[in-house]
Amino acid sequence: MDLSKHAFFEGKIVPLADANINIATHGFLYGTAVFGGMRGYWNEEKKHLFVFRPYDHFRRLLHSARMLAVQTDYDEESLIQLMLDLLRTDNWQQDIYMRPTFYKANLGIGVKLHDLKDEFCMFVMAYEKYVKNDTNAHVTVSSWRRIDDNVIPARGKVAGAYVNSALIKTDANRAGFDEALVLDNNGHLSEGSAMNIFMLRDGILVTPPITDNILEGITRRSVIELARNELGLAVVERSIDRTEVLICEEMFMTGTAAQITAVTRVDHRPIGAGVMGPITTRLRDMYEDVLRGRNRKYEHWNLAV
Repeated sequence: MDLSKHAFFEGKIVPLADANINIATHGFLYGTAVFGGMRGYWNEEKKHLFVFRPYDHFRRLLHSARMLAVQTDYDEESLIQLMLDLLRTDNWQQDIYMRPTFYKANLGIGVKLHDLKDEFCMFVMAYEKYVKNDTNAHVTVSSWRRIDDNVIPARGKVAGAYVNSALIKTDANRAGFDEALVLDNNGHLSEGSAMNIFMLRDGILVTPPITDNILEGITRRSVIELARNELGLAVVERSIDRTEVLICEEMFMTGTAAQITAVTRVDHRPIGAGVMGPITTRLRDMYEDVLRGRNRKYEHWNLAV
């Protein structure tokens, strides 16, 4: 794993080797941290690194921080400037992934969110494909349920909540599947282990609403816009029953790391023809062009470093 030489830590850019927290840190002991997952894409022709929708990512991060009672003077613009400073320090010229994090920095024992010191950090790493089989994924319905908004808010990227995702992903992989679908406590499909889901049914693109315990995905929002504006598809946000995906024409998952991952089988049953469908293929191609700054119509989504 190719990690950055530098990180932003405790108010300044330092060598990554010096960006360390104590084992008694609250965020480590209790998972009291929130993070963002952000991507940058290298365009070899233009010699630019394009960061995808940084304002939206940092806005969601600040919303997550608010849920954990984080006190910060940072806003979206100041976080974008920190990101640019860090990326330029190491002069990245390849696809990258960034991890900005707010965390409770006090040392010692005590379960709470208030009256604690809040810190911000960020590091960068080279991109690695999240789902290797991203054009032909075979998934299963997990026995684990998605966390509920009244337990830990799924719409926030809360570090401790990702134990739920880890349980889901490990069980699926050890059983021979690429990924998993997760039900909420009402029995509706919610997400993958850490991805939003879409299905094409009767020519309509359907995705769970943000009130079904899903992350308010930025890739999800972008795909909805592309599907409506570029493909003329009707997009409906509604609850999805478990068996609906077995009779849909196409299915895919979306996320910053996963991008658009085609699902072709669910629990050994083929989706549609059992191969990546035409709508998924077109969306993947369009999305790739947008990410690398090759589509002028959506260039406002990218920030050139």
